[in-house]
Amino acid sequence: MKRREFLVTGGALIVSFPLLAASTREEGQMASGQPASQAPKLPGSLEKAPMLDSWIRIGGDNSVTVMTGKVELGQGIKTALIQVAAEELVVDPARITLVTADTARTPNESYTAGSQSMSDSGTALLNAAAQVRAILTRLASERLGVPADSLTLNDRTITAAGGKKVTYGELVQGQELHVRAEAKSPLRDPSERAVMGKSMPRVDIPLKLTGTGIYVHDFRPDGMVHARVLRPPTYGARLGSLDTSRAEKMPGVLTITRNGSHVAVIAEREFQAIVALRALAADARWNFAPSLPDPGDLYATLQKLPSERRPIAERGSPGQGGTTVEATYRRPFQMHGSIGPSCAVALANDDGITIWTHSQGVYPLRGALAEMLRVAPERIRCVHMEGSGCYGHNAADDVAADAALVAVQFKGRPVRVQWMREEEHGWEPYGSAMVAHATARVGDGGEVLDWQYEVWSHSHNTRPGRAGNLSPAWLIEPPFELPTPKPIPQPTGGGDRNAIPYYRFPNL
Repeated sequence: MKRREFLVTGGALIVSFPLLAASTREEGQMASGQPASQAPKLPGSLEKAPMLDSWIRIGGDNSVTVMTGKVELGQGIKTALIQVAAEELVVDPARITLVTADTARTPNESYTAGSQSMSDSGTALLNAAAQVRAILTRLASERLGVPADSLTLNDRTITAAGGKKVTYGELVQGQELHVRAEAKSPLRDPSERAVMGKSMPRVDIPLKLTGTGIYVHDFRPDGMVHARVLRPPTYGARLGSLDTSRAEKMPGVLTITRNGSHVAVIAEREFQAIVALRALAADARWNFAPSLPDPGDLYATLQKLPSERRPIAERGSPGQGGTTVEATYRRPFQMHGSIGPSCAVALANDDGITIWTHSQGVYPLRGALAEMLRVAPERIRCVHMEGSGCYGHNAADDVAADAALVAVQFKGRPVRVQWMREEEHGWEPYGSAMVAHATARVGDGGEVLDWQYEVWSHSHNTRPGRAGNLSPAWLIEPPFELPTPKPIPQPTGGGDRNAIPYYRFPNL
């Protein structure tokens, strides 16, 4: 079906984004006729997803659906983004359905990280909603035959001075919203705001408070089976031999899947899979390879590893005099220790594979899974569901890779993989060990004359995007290697995020 046929059939300003390749800046032209390739930079994430139908859908039934590529991790962005859209669309927040992070439905906003959800997605929605409101107002002006500035908007209804009115849903019949966003949209007067800047109850709290919210751990699609993965005893170990005969005969066991050293047991019930996995682990023999440094020599090892020296701030020039003081600070590798072990559900069939995941980046995860499974990204759908909270990069992406690897070998039924607590603690992507050395020259009055600060740290940037960033991909045949991480530039930064002082020192 062609896009226009789909839109007209739907009878609404409908989201074409899910059914099409991601729009480029060259797709379409601005209202002025200026080629999109020459257009000014768009605000927030509109720069990456510039078509309005990537963000907002007005249904013929007067429904309002808003899309975001960011995910709810407990920080409250569902509520905040609804407020932003409701304000500019002049809609009661309770009328808005918010869809978060789904590679088949929402724009690609990469990761939810770095406290950037509102600056990226919030800014995009603010401007997109304002432009949609302007389009609806223009349509109402034409329909009612009155000037646009004489119309009043209130909760999905536009009213003229004489009392004639029309709903958003009536206006969009047969219309299309595949329009490129403008660089600057007419925002509502801040003095008229009724939703933004006002206290509003969090939309996610009642479900969590009453236990009726569905986390990915609670997800139970029809026909679902349970899988547990045989984890190596150490990093770098490869499976030498495996006797599956005992585990295969255990109650509830459906099959045992294997791809290189990645082995999983699938059973009808969760505890059946756990019991069978214990038998499988006892009957496995591993070939070991040294891979980790001596914990007692950790910090010296960290400073001896191959490294890239990256100055992040240099200003001023060294002076004379004063007293020199210095100190060294050390931090070991740190687990995130999420309150619940990571979990994912995957369903594979001839049409492709769907993964329900609490990943913080469904599009980067999709790319990594596509590389690992050697399929086109379009054959994979990643749907975000809330999961156990984290501050940083936990194992949500790794368990999604486990579920995907098992599901493609057991098609037709959803496969649930939940890590055991010991797996989470042993295999999640730990926060980097760090060494920081500070040297300062202090004047007689206690003022800092000279400041030098050095940090030895890994990049803090091993989220997926590549298959090698997924630990299960290290075990398959042929295995993927962890790619050399790229530093995160300032001001976000990685290990150097807080290295630049806020003080104005003469030299640093």
